[in-house]
Amino acid sequence: MKYFDSHAHYYDERFTEEYSESADSLISALLSTSVSYIVNVGTSPDTSRSAVEQARAHKNMYTAIGIHPSDTRFLSDMESELAEIESLITDKENKCVALGEIGLDYHYPDTDKDKQRMYFEAQMRLAERLGIPVVIHDREAHGDIMDVLRAFPKVRGVLHSFSGSCEMAQELVRLGYMISFSGTLTFKNARKPREVAAVVPKEYILIETDSPYLAPHPIRGSLNHSGNLVYTNCVLAEILSITPEECAALTEGNAKRFFGIE
Repeated sequence: MKYFDSHAHYYDERFTEEYSESADSLISALLSTSVSYIVNVGTSPDTSRSAVEQARAHKNMYTAIGIHPSDTRFLSDMESELAEIESLITDKENKCVALGEIGLDYHYPDTDKDKQRMYFEAQMRLAERLGIPVVIHDREAHGDIMDVLRAFPKVRGVLHSFSGSCEMAQELVRLGYMISFSGTLTFKNARKPREVAAVVPKEYILIETDSPYLAPHPIRGSLNHSGNLVYTNCVLAEILSITPEECAALTEGNAKRFFGIE
């Protein structure tokens, strides 16, 4: 039984600290044992280049390339930055299967919401023009996220580590979006994501780690990696009333279809 990790960040410095020079040994071990595929997700031009470098070194690792809302505070030349993102996406050697992660993050009080939305909408326009799916980050910004997604009906995507309501998930499915569940599904207080998982059509569900973040229960707080999908998969299987093997196969098939991986 193997798992498809639809969202991870293996270039993160925490992996460098834990695995000496890089995470390559960990990635190789995971892809040869418990993990079938990994999508390595960039959050800026710099980290997207790092994600690409790692993905090129591993057969079953792919990339998503984009600018995270929280990273916009470090950026100032949107035109040239998006030109670089487009160049990375369109280079076939970079194994890019989505534009992301993009979206809105209103968690911190000093957030520049206008700047985040400017970058978000510009990247949605880019995704529409390139015909590529998007990976959406939504933190405490549900209403504005939905407003932007509704404005781009031709774009499809995935809401990663979904934190919204059942009603929001059902509308997203109607818009053609996938719903991805992370280790938060396993948390003891995870009533809302479990309710969402129970109502989303099975063919619209993905699983992810968001490595190195969001390690699942019972290892919450540790450095997360793709091998820990076993915990999320088991909880999701229970919710869906299927076996863990069926759940792993279901979410892998959904991910391969969504990302266009044969």
